[in-house]
Amino acid sequence: MLGPMEILGILVLALVVFGPKRLPEMGKSIGQAIREFKSVGNEIQEEITKVTDDIDIDPDKTIKPPKST
Repeated sequence: MLGPMEILGILVLALVVFGPKRLPEMGKSIGQAIREFKSVGNEIQEEITKVTDDIDIDPDKTIKPPKST
C-alpha cells in the first residue's frame, strides 16, 4: 500500500518528467482507461452470472457411471 509521502513523490516525479502541460492530459487518459477496465470487468461478471443462472443443477440428482458390457 502506498502512503501519502510515496504518492506525493510519484506526483512530483511525474510533474518533472512530463511537465505541467501534459500532466492533466495524461491524468484524463488514465481515468478513461480505468473506467473502461471497470466497464469490461462488469460486462464479464454479468455474462458469467447469466451463464451460471442458465445452468440447472439439481443437488439431489446423482450421476451414475455408464454400465459396462
